[in-house]
Amino acid sequence: MSECTPMSQQLLQTIVLASGNRGKLAEFQQLLSGAGFEVVPQTARQVPDIEETGLSFVENAILKARNAARHTGLPAIADDSGLEVDALQGAPGIYSARFAGVGADDEKNNQKLMEALRDIALEQRSARYRCVLVFMRHATDPSPLICQAAWEGRIVTDPRGSNGFGYDPLFFVPEHNVTAAELPAELKNRISHRGRAMALLLAALRENYAQQSTG
Repeated sequence: MSECTPMSQQLLQTIVLASGNRGKLAEFQQLLSGAGFEVVPQTARQVPDIEETGLSFVENAILKARNAARHTGLPAIADDSGLEVDALQGAPGIYSARFAGVGADDEKNNQKLMEALRDIALEQRSARYRCVLVFMRHATDPSPLICQAAWEGRIVTDPRGSNGFGYDPLFFVPEHNVTAAELPAELKNRISHRGRAMALLLAALRENYAQQSTG
């Protein structure tokens, strides 16, 4: 499932990414390279983190984008994404980055997920990565661009692969018969939840830029 809400928007060159996560920054820079954007992490502009008090991916992404735009004066893009496991009623969901506790690293989060699914059969381990992207022209933007996409898969019993980050070593991609951590970066960025959401975002930005250029 993929969808993107419309917004009139002029193409902009420099965007602050409302994240200090190196894995996400690398993916965004690769996804946006050659598209006319320079992505700078909020840590390079001394933007303080904001508490993610939202109850959905959309709410948290808006909070983060607004915070970055307010502190930098730049357009901001925020990503709120996570893993939804059906056998766990959608958990870890919005708490994916801190599933094993605040400050937990990928290894601890993956370990907790494996333990939570220990007695669950492989065929019942359906899951999906979900990504919501929010683009705000400025901190008081009344109509941010919101794009989202999902990536279906299932959770394996043991981690496999050394690419990617987060739950990638446990997220099995049936159509390629490998985990996300075993996929080449270029392929992952094309088929992943974030790659699909980014494609929607770029298309929307380009369309609106073209409309304004010809208007």
